[in-house]
Amino acid sequence: MSAPTTRERPRLKDRYLDEIRGALQQELGVGNVMQVPRLEKIVLNCGVGRATQQASLLDGAVADLTRITGQKPLVTRAKKSIAGFKLREGNAIGAKVTLRGDRMWEFYDRLVSVAIPRIRDFRGLNPKSFDGRGNYTFGVTEQLIFPEIDYDKIDTVRGMDITIVTSGATDDQGRALLRALGFPFRRDEQSQG
Repeated sequence: MSAPTTRERPRLKDRYLDEIRGALQQELGVGNVMQVPRLEKIVLNCGVGRATQQASLLDGAVADLTRITGQKPLVTRAKKSIAGFKLREGNAIGAKVTLRGDRMWEFYDRLVSVAIPRIRDFRGLNPKSFDGRGNYTFGVTEQLIFPEIDYDKIDTVRGMDITIVTSGATDDQGRALLRALGFPFRRDEQSQG
């Protein structure tokens, strides 16, 4: 019988637990350390509307999301039929992945330090894209920003939505958490708003 393997915690999670959580508790003025906002999950959603005519596009989206996240995506299906879009109920129209735990922390670290800086003409992300409950959603126009994707092996350029779900009750708490974790918000709008 082999000895149990101990997994090393992601470096960003260690930094959050050791440094960032205490600083956020003081900044936000919360009494209990359990009230400090934290990352809960990250959801990547890739809609492939043209998959109704060409099913191989969906396979490419599933392969790309698998390569990016290291986790098999869930194929999403249409909830109702829409004749104008030639869509039938139950047709496969996209793929999504929900990351939690250590995979979420590692993905967030790669997203902020490697992928987002590779966006063409990048000047920061909009700090106003919060949903009112401390969750942040932004869109990526091409999957090529992720280093795991090989440029020569893609069938088509596709975008995706990335939602970062936090335990913050308000947008200000979510914004403070993401800023402390090094999220690249746009500078010009921060000084105004």
